[in-house]
Amino acid sequence: MSVELPFAPVDSIIRRNAGDLRVSAGAAEELARRIQLHGADLAEDAAEVATADGRKTLMASDFGVEATIDKDELELPVAPVDRIARLDIGDSYRVAMDARVALADILEDYADNVAAAAATLARHADRRTIKAEDIETYFALFE
Repeated sequence: MSVELPFAPVDSIIRRNAGDLRVSAGAAEELARRIQLHGADLAEDAAEVATADGRKTLMASDFGVEATIDKDELELPVAPVDRIARLDIGDSYRVAMDARVALADILEDYADNVAAAAATLARHADRRTIKAEDIETYFALFE
């Protein structure tokens, strides 16, 4: 599976939660992969909601979001998030702009939570660098 999400914005999200810790490229890559998997699952669930409502267009409300933020406030770019949304639902659905922004916002919050926990795990291991193993450990513990 190729990762649709560029690593740079994911690295930025980890760094804003890392404090004085460094961030390995492997950590950004692993978190980007996990974000993609989570986003595809969320889009699949949203597609079921849209289908039940008789629509072929995913809307923000299908993701449980009533109001969206400005896309310029997000670290994650909307275009790759759109591609992530389509991984498991294909081209049979359209994804409205507000749905893309809503999904990007949800995924960014998700990434912030994982990054904060990974920073805690790295500090607990008495390391100065957040590594992919910290991201993996988070998911082993909490999923």
